[in-house]
Amino acid sequence: MKDTNQQTNAKGGKKGKRFSAWYILGGGVLKEDFVVKHTRMILLVVCMIFFFIGNRYTCDQKLKEIDRLQQVLRDVRFEALSISSELTGHSRQSQIELLIEEQGIDLEGAKTPPYELYK
Repeated sequence: MKDTNQQTNAKGGKKGKRFSAWYILGGGVLKEDFVVKHTRMILLVVCMIFFFIGNRYTCDQKLKEIDRLQQVLRDVRFEALSISSELTGHSRQSQIELLIEEQGIDLEGAKTPPYELYK
């Protein structure tokens, strides 16, 4: 009997197995008791890893989009501020009177101040 056990161990019995690259790549590791017993847990962990990697990628893409939109918002705010200040400068009474004189329009400013009518 000792001779049979030694032959089994030498040929690749359960006690004397070595994990070589060919053994792992050939799929022999999938027949191990530990892997067979915990197949569901291993699949769950692999699925969660894929989920977390995909979630991370999606978050990175959304953060890049947020940064790009914030830069566009800053540019639009600056443009709106510059247009507003330009409009404020052009709508002053002295500027309007100057433009009326330059264009030769026959208008005069009011001599009496405006007043409100009440009921």
